[in-house]
Amino acid sequence: MQIYMVGGAVRDKLLGRPVNDHDWVVVGATPEQMLELGYLPVGRDFPVFLHPDTREEYALARTERKSGRGYRGFVVESSPDVTLEEDLSRRDLTINAIATSAYGISAGDIFDPYFGAKDIEARVLRHVTDAFREDPVRILRVARFAARFTDFTVAPETMQLMREMVQHGEADHLVAERVWQELARGLMEEKPSRMFEVLRECGALQVLLPEVARLWGVPQRAEYHPEVDTGVHLMMVLDMAARLQAPLTVRFACLAHDLGKGTTAADVLPRHIGHEERSAELLKDMAERLRVPVDCRETADVVAREHGHIHRSHELSAAALVRLLERCDAIRKPERFADILLACECDARGRLGFEESAYPQRQRLAAVLAVVQSVVTRDIAARAAAKGVSGPQVGTLIHQARVEAVAQWTGNNNTT
Repeated sequence: MQIYMVGGAVRDKLLGRPVNDHDWVVVGATPEQMLELGYLPVGRDFPVFLHPDTREEYALARTERKSGRGYRGFVVESSPDVTLEEDLSRRDLTINAIATSAYGISAGDIFDPYFGAKDIEARVLRHVTDAFREDPVRILRVARFAARFTDFTVAPETMQLMREMVQHGEADHLVAERVWQELARGLMEEKPSRMFEVLRECGALQVLLPEVARLWGVPQRAEYHPEVDTGVHLMMVLDMAARLQAPLTVRFACLAHDLGKGTTAADVLPRHIGHEERSAELLKDMAERLRVPVDCRETADVVAREHGHIHRSHELSAAALVRLLERCDAIRKPERFADILLACECDARGRLGFEESAYPQRQRLAAVLAVVQSVVTRDIAARAAAKGVSGPQVGTLIHQARVEAVAQWTGNNNTT
């Protein structure tokens, strides 16, 4: 039995990046031997075990044989006869197909049959073997790694292989859970725009996210968007979200906020009247198809519908400000409203020449919400009850009190 550290842990050590998880491959062992040593079985599709002390995963060396469409169409074979090189050959990229038998890594103690260390040095993402084409999830993984390793490029032959996979329909068989898993991880990388650029270049974006793919080539009004192209703007917004270290809910909202611009009639361009409602409808379909978590889709829905009003909130009367907060459900969900405001800041600053601009709307609306929250609704309800007022009328009184409080704070006496 021989144990090797493999994959991302080795790659990140060679890159000088922090290592959070270790992956281990065991060569020359059987499941029975692992159990005798106290390892705990956890693998469902192939033999994977947890170390009895560290709880890190140890997988028996294995090979894979294509048996059908999609990423589930594989027969996995594991036996003591499978070599380390055979195990590494089934991995996606050369930079992930390096092994070492020790924690300390130097040029002399790595096992690198596919020259991954050389590709790390050259900053290239390259597939290991032609078996890459058998698993369409690898298209998403390459795109995600491009978003993480921002100075790496995709090897031309790997990009061509991904194009062929898309053309042959492999991407059509990706299941929603895996698409969302990779998409979510890519959105959280250092430069998420690169993930979409890679997916777009190989044709997978049109298959997986057609609502997003159609935004390129759609013009916007230059006085608001000097970058003009809606797709270019979207990429700038996503990278601004990464720069501001936004959570996933915000980054997904940024991705979906302008989907409706892709369906604007050609005869009204570059204006996009009503794109907010169209964005919300397209978002609904996309979120259902990808099975996006509820918190992400709800935040994105509000951002899609209300980002224009939030951008122009300095023009609103006290009454309109309170109505805006109510539509955003900000009083009941202030933490989500903070995410909504951050997404709107990303949108405003994700434009050419506006990257360093301030976004006072975010601070101002947070302050307006604090004013509204300071209204003691319990006292209003008690006074109303004493006068025999109940039901929706109490809600009206509370709303009016909030409007008056905001009007006093802003100095804007327009309460209609």
